[in-house]
Amino acid sequence: MATQKVALVTAGGSGMGAEAARRLSADGYRVAILSSSGKGEALAKELGGLGVTGSNQSNEDLKRLVDLAVSTWGRIDVLVNSAGHGPRAPIIEITDEDWHRGMDTYLMNVIRPTRLVTPVMQKQKAGAIINISTAWAFEPSAMFPTSAVFRAGLAAYTKIFADTYAGENIRMNNVLPGWIDSLPATEERRDSVPMKRYGTSAEIAATVAFLASEGAAYITGQNIRVDGGLTRSL
Repeated sequence: MATQKVALVTAGGSGMGAEAARRLSADGYRVAILSSSGKGEALAKELGGLGVTGSNQSNEDLKRLVDLAVSTWGRIDVLVNSAGHGPRAPIIEITDEDWHRGMDTYLMNVIRPTRLVTPVMQKQKAGAIINISTAWAFEPSAMFPTSAVFRAGLAAYTKIFADTYAGENIRMNNVLPGWIDSLPATEERRDSVPMKRYGTSAEIAATVAFLASEGAAYITGQNIRVDGGLTRSL
């Protein structure tokens, strides 16, 4: 009998994180979810998984999630790092405190759980880490200054991690959503997208599921744009 794989989702109580948890559960993963609102615990119960109410900005809360998954199921095959919303303001008006909050929200949210799950994946000689980033990581917008700055840093972190652990069959990739239906819709934003529509959280979840799958076993260190053509590169 094949071993049932295990996926952890942080900030998974709503939005793209929750949809990723639903999709991975539908694909046969056992799912453990961390969220600060309590919605993650409710969703985990619905999916037959495990839930922890806590913050991805807390090493202790993240350790509770990892320890619970390992003690219950004995493995971690996939880590999905989602995030909440960080500070926004005109760039020279952002305080030191808010820059640090942005780093906690958009960069340390990946670094903290990655430190915890990597040793587990090393023992298994396999694992996939998928970070939900932003389409504006490489074409930054003044609308999202802390997100753009720290997710550009996340792209660098991802490349270094991929270089370091690819030989142990541990992969890391970033998903870069554009305008997604979990955000308020405006005509101006919709019209800025070549496909003339918002993407769906289900489309982001499908990309996450692919990157977690054996079909993506040769993909690491990449930034996958899922934005309807809003940003493009050679």
